[in-house]
Amino acid sequence: MCDNCERNSAENHPFSYENVEKLANYLKERVPIVPQIGIICGTGLGGVTELLTDSTIFDYKDIPGFPVSTVPGHHGRLLFGRIGTTPVVVMQGRFHFFEGYPLWKCTLPVRVMKLLGVSTLILSNAAGGINSSYNVGDIMLLRDHINFPTLGGNNPLRGPNDDKFGPRFGAMNDAYDRRILVEAKAVVKSLGMSGVQEGVYACIGGPSFETVAELRALRVLGADAVGMSTVHEVVAARHCGLKCFAFSLITNKCPMEYDSEEKQDHEEHLMVGKQREDDVKNFVGKLVLRLTQAKLA
Repeated sequence: MCDNCERNSAENHPFSYENVEKLANYLKERVPIVPQIGIICGTGLGGVTELLTDSTIFDYKDIPGFPVSTVPGHHGRLLFGRIGTTPVVVMQGRFHFFEGYPLWKCTLPVRVMKLLGVSTLILSNAAGGINSSYNVGDIMLLRDHINFPTLGGNNPLRGPNDDKFGPRFGAMNDAYDRRILVEAKAVVKSLGMSGVQEGVYACIGGPSFETVAELRALRVLGADAVGMSTVHEVVAARHCGLKCFAFSLITNKCPMEYDSEEKQDHEEHLMVGKQREDDVKNFVGKLVLRLTQAKLA
């Protein structure tokens, strides 16, 4: 392909810098703060928004070019405000590949956050526990992930690369910032939180839950928990230079035996999220404060 053709292809791509910039500018014109930290709330974890003061709230459907959430437990709102003195932007609900969105659209808000001024991204999700030592209600701090959609060729960065965001080939061995992980563990200790683990998250496409054979294979590959989100956003975030931290709320124990009575159920995810809502809010609030003090925001 000729140079001009490649350039035009990149400019016309919906994930291009110019198109994302238009969306970011729309929000900048309507929001009085410049957020330092972005937060993406997973299924049943949107209570983090209660930490915000001086909020400006947008429904996704009212933002031109923004997708909308269709999954129960994802409220579909973008909120700007402060946690303590730190300006933040919070997604109360995310977008999934299984909803029918291409991955570039699932991760569009991450690039918007980058152009709004965000330098650090905190992500949460609801996940099934594969590790036999995990219990329902545990919180797993992500050390790493296994990205099955991307291993199969479906990457949110697929297509023309825009160098204004990042390089064509990005490293992912440092996907989750080790300095932030250290700070997160310190927050866990200071709050006296129980049931906190550290492990590897496996991302599948969904929306169907996994078979016993698939779960056993994931366990052999080193996965401690499994879900249908987060890693696409982390790929896009790392591509454009954002520092990332993520955690999973273990909402069910995955059935690893054929005679298991465990049943994977979305309503259970919402129920467990409600049960640990206060712990999650306190954890995120203290973490934002600590990252600001450590100049990691």
